[in-house]
Amino acid sequence: MQSDNPTAAILVIGDEILSGRTREGNAHHLAQVLTATGFDLREIRVVADDHDRIVAAIRALDRTLGGDYDLLFTSGGIGPTHDDITADAVAAAHGTTVEIHPDARALLQDRCDRMGMELTENRLRMARIPVGATLIDNAVSAAPGFSIGGTHVMAGVPEVFRGMVDWLIPRLPGGRPVQSLTVEVRRGESDVAEDLQAVAADYADLSLGSYPFRDDTGWGTNLVVRGLDAERVGQAMAALRARIGL
Repeated sequence: MQSDNPTAAILVIGDEILSGRTREGNAHHLAQVLTATGFDLREIRVVADDHDRIVAAIRALDRTLGGDYDLLFTSGGIGPTHDDITADAVAAAHGTTVEIHPDARALLQDRCDRMGMELTENRLRMARIPVGATLIDNAVSAAPGFSIGGTHVMAGVPEVFRGMVDWLIPRLPGGRPVQSLTVEVRRGESDVAEDLQAVAADYADLSLGSYPFRDDTGWGTNLVVRGLDAERVGQAMAALRARIGL
């Protein structure tokens, strides 16, 4: 599919994801949001809580650092514990240091005051922000995310992550949302592969895919046409339906 939309990658950070202790859903949610708002998601990567691996991944993915994509979104590793090392790794990748951000500290202090809690050293870790970064609002638990270069760093807790996404995405320059049409056929994927290939060749500017499934009545395939021009997508779907006899 041809697109001039900003390209993006997602970096999920955390040993708990790789061990299977936590089911990852943040990337799935963000992928849907990016598609709907005109960002071309090209890669999703998962990395352990390892400083050097996080730094290497950020440098490989953030175009401002010579990486591959216009925007990089990260999830995880900005909490209050010793293994929350994302802020330090992001700072290292961008050639800067980490310090207590005064606005982030004020946000945490206000929340602690309202909840009758002490702003402990562990809680204050969540105000450690790379120098030069701007804050991402967190309406759920106050501890902010942050943006630096093309990297946008968000929490791993799903509710907090989604709140940060809701705040951040409208503030980024997006492109044209992807248009998509789907038709379900009660035939196996191999039975429709030739027809799909023929239509795809005629509509090389679009993305055509087949996704097999099995339910109580047997095998079927969802055929999907995706592109930026709704009229063009409709034309391709009409051609595909005609070719497979629907």
